[in-house]
Amino acid sequence: MVRRQTSVGSPDRQRLDKWLWHARFARTRTLAARLVSDGHVRLNGARTEAPSHAVKRGDVLTLALVRTALVLRVKDFGERRGGAEDARRLYEIVPPPGETG
Repeated sequence: MVRRQTSVGSPDRQRLDKWLWHARFARTRTLAARLVSDGHVRLNGARTEAPSHAVKRGDVLTLALVRTALVLRVKDFGERRGGAEDARRLYEIVPPPGETG
C-alpha cells in the first residue's frame, strides 16, 4: 500500500483567518473567522465570507474595522502568533491613491 504524504498547509498559501490572527488583527482565531464571515474583509477587491479562503503573498486585503478601513498587502506568513513586531513583518500598509509614503 502506498501512502500519499499530505501537508496541512502549503508554504505559499495560508488560511485567511489564520493569517489575520498571526498578523494580530484579531485577538483569537475565532474572532478572525467571524471578521471574515461577517463580511468585513475583501480579498483583492472582492468580498469574501470564507475564513478558510487561502491567501498568498502579494494579495491585497481590505479590512473594515470599527473606526477605519485598512488596505494592506500580504508579505509573508507566520508559523505561530508572535509579538507585534513579528506581526508587522507579515504585511505592508497600502497608502491611499495620491499619498506618497
